Amino acid sequence: MLRWVRQQLGFDPPHQSDTRTIYIANRFPQHGHYVPQKFADNRIISSKYTVWNFVPKNLFEQFRRVANFYFLIIFLVQLMIDTPTSPITSGLPLFFVITVTAIKQGYEDWLRHKADNEVNGAPVYVVRSGGLVKTRSKNIRVGDIVRVAKDETFPVDLVLLSSDRVDGSCHVTTASLDGETNLKTHVAVPETAVLQSVANLDKLVAVIECQQPEADLYRFVGRITVSQQTEEIVRPLGPESLLLRGARLKNTKEIFGVAVYTGMETKMALNYKSKSQKRSAVEKSMNSFLIIYLIILLFEAILSTILKYAWQAEEKWDEPWYNGKTEHERNSSKILRFISDFLAFLVLYNFIIPISLYVTVEMQKFLGSFFIGWDLDLYHKETNQRAQVNTSDLNEELGQVEYVFTDKTGTLTENEMQFRECSINGIKYQEINGKLTPEGFSEDSPDGNRHSLMREEELFLKAVCLCHTVQINADQTDGADGPWHANGIASPLEYYASSPDEKALVEAASRVGVVFTGTSGDSMEVKSLGKPERYKLLHVLEFDPNRRRMSVIVESPSGEKLLFTKGAESSILPRSKSGEIDKTRIHVDEFALKGLRTLCIAYRRFTPEEYQEIGKRLHEARTALQQREERLADVFNFIERDLELLGATGVEDKLQEKVQETIEALRLAGIKVWVLTGDKHETAVSVSLSCGHFHRTMNILELVQHKSDSTCAEQLRQLAKRIKEDHVIQHGLVVDGTSLSLALREHEKLFMEVCKNCSAVLCCRMAPLQKAKVVRLLKTSPEKPITLAIGDGANDVSMIQEAHVGIGIMGKEGRQAVRNSDYAIARFKFLSKLLFVHGHFYYIRIATLVQYFFYKNVCFITPQFLYQFFCLFSQQTLYDSVYLTLYNICFTSLPVLIYSLFEQHVHPHVLQSKPVLYRDISKNAHLGFKPFLYWTILGFFHAFVFFYGSYLLMGEDTSLLGNGQMFGNWTFGTLVFTVMVITVTMKMALETHFWTWINHFVTWGSIVFYFIFSLFYGGIIWPFLHTQDMYFVFVQLLSSGSAWFAIILIVVACLFIDVLKKVLYRHLQPTSTEKAQMEEDKGSVSSACDFAESRHRGEDNRQLLDPSSLPDSSYVH
Repeated sequence: MLRWVRQQLGFDPPHQSDTRTIYIANRFPQHGHYVPQKFADNRIISSKYTVWNFVPKNLFEQFRRVANFYFLIIFLVQLMIDTPTSPITSGLPLFFVITVTAIKQGYEDWLRHKADNEVNGAPVYVVRSGGLVKTRSKNIRVGDIVRVAKDETFPVDLVLLSSDRVDGSCHVTTASLDGETNLKTHVAVPETAVLQSVANLDKLVAVIECQQPEADLYRFVGRITVSQQTEEIVRPLGPESLLLRGARLKNTKEIFGVAVYTGMETKMALNYKSKSQKRSAVEKSMNSFLIIYLIILLFEAILSTILKYAWQAEEKWDEPWYNGKTEHERNSSKILRFISDFLAFLVLYNFIIPISLYVTVEMQKFLGSFFIGWDLDLYHKETNQRAQVNTSDLNEELGQVEYVFTDKTGTLTENEMQFRECSINGIKYQEINGKLTPEGFSEDSPDGNRHSLMREEELFLKAVCLCHTVQINADQTDGADGPWHANGIASPLEYYASSPDEKALVEAASRVGVVFTGTSGDSMEVKSLGKPERYKLLHVLEFDPNRRRMSVIVESPSGEKLLFTKGAESSILPRSKSGEIDKTRIHVDEFALKGLRTLCIAYRRFTPEEYQEIGKRLHEARTALQQREERLADVFNFIERDLELLGATGVEDKLQEKVQETIEALRLAGIKVWVLTGDKHETAVSVSLSCGHFHRTMNILELVQHKSDSTCAEQLRQLAKRIKEDHVIQHGLVVDGTSLSLALREHEKLFMEVCKNCSAVLCCRMAPLQKAKVVRLLKTSPEKPITLAIGDGANDVSMIQEAHVGIGIMGKEGRQAVRNSDYAIARFKFLSKLLFVHGHFYYIRIATLVQYFFYKNVCFITPQFLYQFFCLFSQQTLYDSVYLTLYNICFTSLPVLIYSLFEQHVHPHVLQSKPVLYRDISKNAHLGFKPFLYWTILGFFHAFVFFYGSYLLMGEDTSLLGNGQMFGNWTFGTLVFTVMVITVTMKMALETHFWTWINHFVTWGSIVFYFIFSLFYGGIIWPFLHTQDMYFVFVQLLSSGSAWFAIILIVVACLFIDVLKKVLYRHLQPTSTEKAQMEEDKGSVSSACDFAESRHRGEDNRQLLDPSSLPDSSYVH
């Protein structure tokens, strides 16, 4: 327990050395000197609180808010000294606010705990005591041997020991880690690969030494020492031996591996950012405004205290005959009296700081977040998924986004490759109903309905079937007994590939008649129109990004040696000496213009002498100890020349629906889109072009494949120069992971300057933490833009947590992104509705709510300050204490809350169809200093009108009652309070554009409630009140016709100037939003139509509020 406490406090870090030693199956040395290393357990923790730290941590976070801390101080002052108002007036609202917020945040964290428990409680199988034991994921320890079956996710970082294959290999997909959907092959060391049973593994005596945990997904350094009888065999371990938590086992029945990194030390967890409290820009503005109001409050309190003592300098005012001082007051210290008076004024004016603002904002955010979940436009019917809100604190931030960072695979694309077209021997073909049909021919035309393939077509398809790294599901036979198609081909086999393009091509070839049926040993088997052929695989010339091609050398059934090559057109066409090169180049450009991913395919025949020479050179290069990579590159270039071009293919990575329109809408709204992907450079650029992220007219700049600081800096300077010279046209920037690391290390400013002048940026080959670094770089730049990150895999979690707003896509790559996001949607296209409609509404609503709160509290407290000039600064309160307490809680709270939930200042359809309106609210336009100043000055103006309007009307000795009686000070205070309640409620009514029956009910209901409550409160003697100052006051006030006239006159005088200002600005300097409002009004033919429209929109809202109607309605919010 003591060690755990020391670790939590950071005094006793669990790892002391740079390496860790892991005894497989936890067989520790038997000698007494060995002290086992301590490792983390296998629990994943994404929650923020525990049962123990919830209360202190949550209270600390809440009292960081200016208003909460301020009201705590006021509450303590009221407890300590004699003040004009009761401590309950501050203590009760504070307790209410703190409790409501704690419940909300506790509930959200409980949901995170629930999700963590689901992951940590997942069943796993571990080898213990000679058998397989079923346990929970959280119980796995470092050194345990774990069994994982096909299609299961690895529960820890494992070093592969064996698989169901003799060679100890297995295939995994790391889609949820790095976004790549291709299959990766991992291999076990030969000594453990033969141990395929639990009994054999239980006898294994081995030790692994490896580096301590680090975040890099692609780096692992270690060694395994296997004890066999008398000798110890040492083998190196690299990334090919490590199976990462979050990756999924494919095409392999089962594997056994030893746990090396567990829990929060796994590479997946190290790539998560710690969950920090995100605070919206509106909340930061609120805190700034509170500080300004705190200064106003201190100024008023200090001024009142000074004026009190200035007034009391005169003998007659210091101790008037009717209010003599006690002995204690006469003898007390002047400094203490000054402080006591200052604190008393502070308490008297403290309502200028609106504590109920926070609780109203919390309620608005919490209740408002349900609208996103209930919106049927954000519901995806195919997957039965609706949008979900994980953090309601950031609703208004959706209306402030300036940069969108998006993942590519599974976010912009469907993650499905489809073969579309190909060019063979200069002729374009399309696949129609499982047949290759030349362009221009329909299936019915005589030439389009062939059952055989021409020689060139067959050779092209064989090249597609042989030049790849595709594998077949081990469970499948060759399909001989399966159902047959009309053209004599077996039903499709299940292919796995390291590249989705290859898989799509091999599947397309199998549909049109040439089927790759698998490998056995060093042979590749192909069925051409049902006739089996066997090709011997002699050499594989692996793909690399410099050559941008891959090749195989095979021996045909007739004994001929052939080279088949496929790759990017820029690497194949210059090396081709025959074939339809010009026609193919034109076709490739046409495919690219359609947004297809293109590959060229060529071949070469070798004479026996040529092949002998090639074989010799390859062997020398592959066995070289020095400069092996350079030598291999030279040999590959020597082999891949004098090619005969066969043709080209066009494959589509199917984009999600409406991605292009969404990206274009984001651009119109003034939002810059950055695509951050782990994919290859060419793939990423191709998708960027097809989804409209890059335009064909755009000048695309590249910062790729830089190995040194100097070359990277030079390239950046050249790019900056080009942008300045070509400032007319739009620029797009492509940068890869390694170049980005160099750019961020030394040349951050220059890199940012280049990026900001580009209208679109694409970052490829990005590690998860690099994605987060890019987001942080933009986020912390001098302009402090609001950022949004959207992704669907575990590799996007860091980026999602780093950005101001994180959005998870409910895709095919697990639920990590959704679990760690602030909002989750099913498709990328829903982003436009989320930002342009929901974000716009939330921002407008909360901006008005915040400023209205400050306005109504200025209206409330300024008459109290002005009243002190008429009562010798004696801290006499103008309003009754019940009115003081209920003003913010009952009389003026509901209209603004309902406004902040239902207001639609422009119709949702208009907002979505005109993304340009989003610019009107960008950069916190409605909560800047100017609007804030306007609302504050308006509040002071209205307060002066309330007070002096009432005062002038009553004059020095005016009798406003029929029987000639005068009004007292409580009647005067009540008149001011009545005028104020009506005016601030009517002001809210003026701000409302969209009226529902609820708005009408709470607006007019609040005024009626105030009158009924006042009559009830003043009309009865309440036994529990020690003073009944308000008895019969309100009834007396309302019995005066002059008082009614005063109320109407003052309310009209207050609101007239505000209405005038609105009308003038709307017609002389209208914003885009106001123009849209006027267009919307013109569209209404008559008042009857207006009523129908309003009712229709009201019904929309009612439907929105009814979650039961979700699956089968078609509502547009």
